[in-house]
Amino acid sequence: MRVTRKMAALSAATALLAGGLLVGTPATAAPAAACAGDQLSATGADRPDTTHVRFTLVNDGPACQLQGFPTVALAGQGSPDQNKPLRVIPRGQARPVLLSQGGSASTVLTFTPVLGEADGYCASGADPTVAPSLVVGVAGTGFQVAPDDGGQFALCGDTVRATAFR
Repeated sequence: MRVTRKMAALSAATALLAGGLLVGTPATAAPAAACAGDQLSATGADRPDTTHVRFTLVNDGPACQLQGFPTVALAGQGSPDQNKPLRVIPRGQARPVLLSQGGSASTVLTFTPVLGEADGYCASGADPTVAPSLVVGVAGTGFQVAPDDGGQFALCGDTVRATAFR
């Protein structure tokens, strides 16, 4: 009988202790779903100089996660079949960015500059490419953006360097 009472007391103490541990353990939140293109909007293309463009997205929907690098094309001046896709060279490491509703993330695009004045030239000898807007691809959606200063995008070659979204 003594063993039974001790076992019962030990069992009760263990259950109480285990219950306390379960209550005291913090819950882990499920990771946010990947951002969908239709919940994002672009704020535009901020161009601090002729070779850099900061492209910023805003999350208009529920919290989501954005990761990686954009795709980039020069817009085809009203005709999608005239778009000129650019090869994106990633800069930095892509890490998940949690975007709460109203939160934003940016990437910086860097182009090979056009040299000289007016008509300009490329150091490589190739002709410069000029377009009034870019199509930046993110989360399965393309955002067409124009420079915030009203100018055009000009570059040499067919590559752009892009930082991961931050």
